[in-house]
Amino acid sequence: MKGGFNYKMLGRPVSVTLTALVCTTILLLVWEKNPFADTLLLAREHFPIPSIDFLEDSPKNSSKSMKTDENVQGKDSPSIIIEKTNKTQNSGAAPMQGNSPSTTIEETNKIENSGAAPTDFASSPRVHERNLNATSPYQPKVCNYAKGRWIPESRRPLYSGFHCKQWLSAMWACRLTQRPDFSFEGYRWKPESCEMPEFERSAFLRRMQDKTIAFIGDSLGRQQFQSLMCMATGGEESPEVQNVGKEYGLVKRRGAIRPDGWAYRFPKTNTTILYYWSASLCDLVPLNSSNRTTDIAMHLDRPPAFMRQYLDRFDVLVLNTGHHWNRGKINGNRWVMYVDGKPNEDKRRAQIDRAKNFTIHSVVRWLDSQLPSHPHLKTFFRTISPRHFFNGDWNTGGSCDNTTPMSGGSEVVQEGSSDLIIEAALRGTKTKILDITALSQLRDEGHVSRYTIRGTAAVNDCLHWCLPGIPDTWNELLIAQI
Repeated sequence: MKGGFNYKMLGRPVSVTLTALVCTTILLLVWEKNPFADTLLLAREHFPIPSIDFLEDSPKNSSKSMKTDENVQGKDSPSIIIEKTNKTQNSGAAPMQGNSPSTTIEETNKIENSGAAPTDFASSPRVHERNLNATSPYQPKVCNYAKGRWIPESRRPLYSGFHCKQWLSAMWACRLTQRPDFSFEGYRWKPESCEMPEFERSAFLRRMQDKTIAFIGDSLGRQQFQSLMCMATGGEESPEVQNVGKEYGLVKRRGAIRPDGWAYRFPKTNTTILYYWSASLCDLVPLNSSNRTTDIAMHLDRPPAFMRQYLDRFDVLVLNTGHHWNRGKINGNRWVMYVDGKPNEDKRRAQIDRAKNFTIHSVVRWLDSQLPSHPHLKTFFRTISPRHFFNGDWNTGGSCDNTTPMSGGSEVVQEGSSDLIIEAALRGTKTKILDITALSQLRDEGHVSRYTIRGTAAVNDCLHWCLPGIPDTWNELLIAQI
């Protein structure tokens, strides 16, 4: 009896210990599966949605200054400040291989402490640690099409600059000018980590059957539009292609030099490709429609009326802006900044770089709000196309006379985009970046330069590209990501 009593006394601590372990295990399992546990996370870790005030100010003590380069934007470019809170995800643009000038972001007046998005928006959205670093064999590898190199290609160009007169503006058809060298046409872009499919026009049109591709932006957007028209027709006369501009209100108004855009349809596949001119991506409304010299309200927080009206008809939308964001263009066009339907009274927001940044974020956020009701729509924002004026600007004797392809290097090794403003604006949204800045920066020999059809001396055009040329590659990157 005594031995049995002692045995029971010795077993009781063991039973208590086992019971405690079992209860602790059960509590941990319940806690892990309990949705309440996630409520202890900061809200910003789930939904990094800033208020509209995110564009107005940024704490100076947490920012890094990144100076721009004259060769992309000109002498009036600002020092651009982008907030960095996550250095791992926002390490910035690594240098490109070679000696070509570094790439900048936008053409604006030089202003210290420019208006970039603040910390919550400029940095990558914070994701729960379990998801951020998780790797799975089922997750497809995302291709960085902007990282790679230019290689010689005997099958370039994709169309003839002589024969694509139906779609090309004469000023950009360099084969029709006095230019003697066209070696820039014989290269293609090869991404480092993935294969980019070879463009074939019949396959492209079949793939885009019953679809509409819309380009909305400035003259560089128009170049990309003309490039795609030449690619889709093989640069040949195509009388079967229908002009459907009237369906979109794209007709030449009385007194206008040209319509606000163009729209063409390939009847066999019912594929429509269109372009609408909106250099600022703002809604522009004349203050007095009966006066041709009236000022024009430039609504920074409202997308162009054309985009709002026809968005439901688009399947692919490609936006761009940049080179009209300078004081000369804004004053010359008589644009007056408006916000909330009335003249902007915020002097800080009136600074060119802040106004541009405000507009880009506004357009992207509006698109994000529309995408749930347009599930078929794929949206892209193309990054800035670099300028290559050397020894001056367009109006001070600047030129781009180099004819040696990639004399400053042929490879882009950086991970992030050189256009930090567009990259920051798109982060956390459903609009994809069409990153062409760094790869285009390597191709200064591909600009129109001083050559014209008449053969007379002209101001150097080191902003626009010869076609066929670099914008063809932009479209190859676009098609690969659709």
